[in-house]
Amino acid sequence: MAAILALAGSNSSTSINFKLVKYTVSLVQQHDIQLINMAERVFPMFSEDLERAEGYSADLMKLKAEINSADGLILSVNEHNGNPSAYFKNVLDWLSRMDRNFLEGTKVFLMSTSGGRRGAKGSFTVIDGMLTRFGAEITASFSLPSFYENFGDEGILDETLRMEHQQALSTFLDSLNS
Repeated sequence: MAAILALAGSNSSTSINFKLVKYTVSLVQQHDIQLINMAERVFPMFSEDLERAEGYSADLMKLKAEINSADGLILSVNEHNGNPSAYFKNVLDWLSRMDRNFLEGTKVFLMSTSGGRRGAKGSFTVIDGMLTRFGAEITASFSLPSFYENFGDEGILDETLRMEHQQALSTFLDSLNS
């Protein structure tokens, strides 16, 4: 049984990416899942001056410890104007200052979604590149386009997309067993 940390890269209380993450973890059995709602986590904007003056916050150290104790990470990233949200980029900036390889040995199921047809592909591409620089192994990926048309109370509505998501999740879970 693997320890999996699941979160969205959004601090919105109505995050569609968090909804996708919650749906995804509802499909996982026989693993220890820790679901984090990042809307409950506040981090100051990174600056070297603040880092020198105050060091790392207790919330940041807690998040790093949660990441380090996980075998795998389920992450869905949001998009603002074709890029990752300033919030999530800031979180990654802080974490990488604590430890450049804070994701070393961590297997990641990277997802994204948006209300648009591209499914936050711009943000997805940027974050994919960042996570691997920090040591992550992206073992599976999935992007859900047009969230409001393709997602409902029962999860992913489009059968083809639902199957793609299930296959990606299975690939990720299999990677944790190898």
